[in-house]
Amino acid sequence: MGAAEKAVVIAGYRLAYRLGLTPWEWAGRSIGAQLAALLDGQDASVRPPGKALDAGCGTGAHTIELARRGWRVTGIDAVPLAVARARARAEEAGVEATFVLGDVTELEKSVGRGYRFVLDIGCFHGLTAGERGEYADEITRITEPGASLLMFAFSPGRRGPLPRGTDRAEVEGTFAGWRMISDVADTGALPPAVLRANPRWFHLARS
Repeated sequence: MGAAEKAVVIAGYRLAYRLGLTPWEWAGRSIGAQLAALLDGQDASVRPPGKALDAGCGTGAHTIELARRGWRVTGIDAVPLAVARARARAEEAGVEATFVLGDVTELEKSVGRGYRFVLDIGCFHGLTAGERGEYADEITRITEPGASLLMFAFSPGRRGPLPRGTDRAEVEGTFAGWRMISDVADTGALPPAVLRANPRWFHLARS
């Protein structure tokens, strides 16, 4: 995706936030219980203390959850209104979290390095093929050896405006130097449209 195309996509997300047309935010709230269960059940590599990144954080619900669990967490998103709402939300919740306006394919210059955990709720699966490689390279660059990545993603398919999704083979092939720890279906209380996309949770660890 060229710079002009990327600008059009970001402009579309900005308009969606201004109009309140953000179904991904609603779906994201629906996975809260499943996310909490996964975080509770994971090994020590997905537990604080340490630096965590919420990639494509939106209005910050999951960033705040990580902060409550003791992570030194940063959320990044490309939409100014989403970032502003996330900051206000964290202040209201009384937690310390950093929110950055930036591009997930240029993470190092926006959020620095040294992360032990990355949370990706619907970020990777919405990127183009070219962006996915750039994003994966950046995730590797900013994380420490042994870091974990927990990703929520739809399975592949054409669904109109919904993300085109991904699968285990693509995730493993794109994140070179990472190994798949688990691949499980989300069986939580999700909207029917989301369930039809066969969402999955991928847990990867960096070598």
